[in-house]
Amino acid sequence: MSESVLLNPNSRPQLLGRLAEATDWDLAVVGGGATGLGVALDAAARGYSVVLLESHDFAGGTSSRSTKLLHGGVRYLAQGNVALVREALHERSTVLANAPHLASRLSFIMPSYAWWQTPFYGIGLKLYDLLAGQAGLGPTRFLDRRGTLAALPRLQPQGLSGGVQYWDGQFDDARLALALARTAVREGALLLNYCPVTELRHENGRVTGLRCRDAIGGQSYEVRARCVVNATGVWVDGVRQMDGDAQGKTVTPMVAPSQGVHVVVDRDFLPGDHALLVPKTADGRVLFAVPWLGKLVLGTTDTPRRDLPREPQPLRSELDFILGEAARYLVRPPTPADVRSIWVGLRPLVRPVGDDSDTGSLSREHTVLQASSGLVTVTGGKWTTYRAMAEDVLARCVASGLLPRRPAGVSATLRLVGAPAPQAPAGPGLAALPGQHLYGVEAATLAQLPGAGEELAPGMTEAMVRFAARNEYALTVEDVLARRSRYLFLDAELAGRVAPRVARILEEETGVNPQLAAFQALAQSYRLWPA
Repeated sequence: MSESVLLNPNSRPQLLGRLAEATDWDLAVVGGGATGLGVALDAAARGYSVVLLESHDFAGGTSSRSTKLLHGGVRYLAQGNVALVREALHERSTVLANAPHLASRLSFIMPSYAWWQTPFYGIGLKLYDLLAGQAGLGPTRFLDRRGTLAALPRLQPQGLSGGVQYWDGQFDDARLALALARTAVREGALLLNYCPVTELRHENGRVTGLRCRDAIGGQSYEVRARCVVNATGVWVDGVRQMDGDAQGKTVTPMVAPSQGVHVVVDRDFLPGDHALLVPKTADGRVLFAVPWLGKLVLGTTDTPRRDLPREPQPLRSELDFILGEAARYLVRPPTPADVRSIWVGLRPLVRPVGDDSDTGSLSREHTVLQASSGLVTVTGGKWTTYRAMAEDVLARCVASGLLPRRPAGVSATLRLVGAPAPQAPAGPGLAALPGQHLYGVEAATLAQLPGAGEELAPGMTEAMVRFAARNEYALTVEDVLARRSRYLFLDAELAGRVAPRVARILEEETGVNPQLAAFQALAQSYRLWPA
């Protein structure tokens, strides 16, 4: 057992003490979202010494604001990108196998309101099944009108001729990120949230490490590393510019961000365990209505942005679009008064880089770039393929001589913290209400903590707050109610009401200011409808 496994995530001084040691790391990862955590886990599992630093909380940005789908990408199949779809379908099965408590299969229904839609979409989805092969989650079926309405009883019946049923996956994105983080620690990595990188270290024009600052205590630290990976998502250009500043040049931005908005309403707008997918809305976009943790998630949009706010806000036009399209397909149209929560995620769309960097565009989805200084940057991609992205990043590091060669593929069968045994019965799935099943085998530990029988919200107990503080790096109310529990995303008003009790428990556990007032303001913003 490595030393880091013995470190209590709640013992921040102990973690910072290890960071302060005069140690040369093999790999320093900047960014604690899906991509950075995937890189850290894959590297640690191969035996590299790894430190990961996150400026805010793990999965605090894009990685907790996805549509919650593990999918191969039906739309990429329509574009002819078969290789990308095949890779994503393979990785989908890997996540389902390695974290069955946090990911489950989900049935989707595509309704047909024109005679040609069922055969057209059905043939494409049969090809989707063929590409999945043994990793398929269930066969595509053609449905008549009666079968479609049986699956989606609140679907608009007028003009409906039938539909197509196919299978994909869904997951709890933020909790999967935490499982990646904790599994990386189990494999020997050191991870710290609330520890922003303030500077990159250079010697003779090469990156040799970084400088970071503990956002809680204010102390700065020097970190030496053979290889530094910039995995900060939509914010990668900021770190790239740190590298450019040391060389006296301005880097060309490689990210053109867009935002996706999601609206949450009660499940009775579309009861049952099937998701609705409209592949082409009135303006050519895709509409999802996905059952998730007892609620219904409606989305999403794809709106370009020029700025990179930590908390992006929806446009009125985006919200009107989502509710307007939902009204076309649901018997009871949701209104702004029905909305329980609104969340917005920024997507890092990659554009060509025109500087002197050596660019390796590994797929249409993600890009790995190595600067002349040796700084390795990865961005783009999607949650489903986080592990494949990590392998591509480490392959680049090895090929460049930044890391010694070690056997790859270790993470493909590495079960994450909390994962039940392979033969264990399947849980209720991610469409069900939140509860202890999301903790997998750690539910037994949870049951032993104080407050295990004291419910703060449906499926959330005082013990879960203590578990978050003791085992999951939680320091603030937002950490708990946005990412360890998902109530900010499920019901922002309820999250605001339980926040004071969460704050009291957190402060008792950590001794750190839990930032209650900041969270209550945030929770209010998740319910506001723009003028």
